[in-house]
Amino acid sequence: MVHKKYTKKEIAAGVLASLMTIIILTFYLWHITENIRLGYEIGRCENSLQTLREEVKKLEAKKASLLSLERVEKTAREKLNLTEPKEGQIIYEDF
Repeated sequence: MVHKKYTKKEIAAGVLASLMTIIILTFYLWHITENIRLGYEIGRCENSLQTLREEVKKLEAKKASLLSLERVEKTAREKLNLTEPKEGQIIYEDF
């Protein structure tokens, strides 16, 4: 059986083709892995965003309850001992 001898050009071309194939496959695998990682990160961020939105809704409801006129008036009367103004205490200004 006779073995064909390969020239240096053929060997270099084979090595180069193999190297390019390995580089392309490595890049492809990195790209797929990066897409998966980003997908997981997006999912975590969306969950965090949903949690923050719910917290904002709760805080807005608490703010509304704390700023209700009935509560403010009750606090003013009970804790600050404020009363309704008398007739002579109100001054009207014309602007």
